Amino acid sequence: MIRVLYFAWLRQRSGIGEEEVSPPEEVRDVAGLMRWLAARSPGHAAAFADPAQVRTAVNQDFCGPDHPVKPGDEVAFFPPVTGG
Repeated sequence: MIRVLYFAWLRQRSGIGEEEVSPPEEVRDVAGLMRWLAARSPGHAAAFADPAQVRTAVNQDFCGPDHPVKPGDEVAFFPPVTGG
């Protein structure tokens, strides 16, 4: 199982704040997880409609789309953060 957290507009679009998922073996990185999640429901598809606007952390470390994911990981998706 992978624990997935959604923040801000990703939470609004997906309709959930967190879930535990068991993606198929071919899902090996963040990009693959995003594609797989996007196919799960219209809300997920809306959340991941523009992957370039989604930031990710795996186990609380910021990472890119090629970062590996595996069972036991916590993956957080959130919008780009802006500072002031």
